[in-house]
Amino acid sequence: MMDIIGYGAFFLTTALIFSFITLGLNLQWGLTGLFNVGLAGFVAIGAYTSALLTTPDTDGRFGGFDLPILVGWLGAMIIAGLAAAIIGVATLRLKSDYLAITTFGVAVVVQLVALNAQKLTGGPFGIGFIPRPFSSLAETPLLFNLANLGIVVVALLIVYFALEHLVKSPWGRVLKALREDERAAISLGKSARFYRVQAFAVGGAVMGLAGAIQAHFIGFIAPDNYLPILTFQVWVMLIVGGSGSNKGAIVGSVLVWAIWAGSGALTSILFSPEQQARAASLQIVAIGIMLCIILLVRPGGLFGNMPRRRSAVAPQQKTAEDKNSAAS
Repeated sequence: MMDIIGYGAFFLTTALIFSFITLGLNLQWGLTGLFNVGLAGFVAIGAYTSALLTTPDTDGRFGGFDLPILVGWLGAMIIAGLAAAIIGVATLRLKSDYLAITTFGVAVVVQLVALNAQKLTGGPFGIGFIPRPFSSLAETPLLFNLANLGIVVVALLIVYFALEHLVKSPWGRVLKALREDERAAISLGKSARFYRVQAFAVGGAVMGLAGAIQAHFIGFIAPDNYLPILTFQVWVMLIVGGSGSNKGAIVGSVLVWAIWAGSGALTSILFSPEQQARAASLQIVAIGIMLCIILLVRPGGLFGNMPRRRSAVAPQQKTAEDKNSAAS
């Protein structure tokens, strides 16, 4: 029983870390309409920044400042936010698919830098010995997982309510206006580029925080953690939960991660070790099937705006009203 509770805490912690990334993407895409498919790059920037700030001094590698974990998280948000702002200034003139291609290229560049800049990032060997919260409880997995879950929940609630406040503020209403009708918003004196860069930077900072939290939760990072499959997972989480809804971003993250982890466990049971490498693609198949089913039932996602269906009675009533008005 204790093992099940411990695994449940571990599972929720991992799923909620994905929720940070999905919330950042929801601010960029769901609220502002910025098609960012390079989110893995911002997650990697946050993870490596926090790791360099908090790990002990290591020969042959820059960093090792041995600072507190909270300082590393704050530094991850600042650096990832600044990187997103710089990239936003350079690329947000582009629209839709052109912006997507550019941001994807940025993520690839970040991953290649992490892979080759060995004196900074450890190269393909990554960075280890990243301090973990409540490391003194590591010998008791149940308490360790519950303590980490508590930290992640508290941090997620802070980010969630902060984003909810931003969405309902005048700043958030300007972003919605730019998404719905850019020309009308500009005619009212609003700078589209200025607000979009701000939204892109805030979303990037939240993604950087997610990378930092994940790095300290695992205790080790490597370039292979930030491949394009991460972008695919987070986009599916947002679409399933409902684009434009912060609540949907969190629920979608938990649901998709449950299917991802469950399908992985199922393939390990059903297939022999020699076939598991090929069977791993069934995880993507399971996510694709779930995505199709949800979009057929709820085109806007679980918490998105579902299009209203016109009642069959309404046209008949309208026709009768037209006849009565014509007769009178």
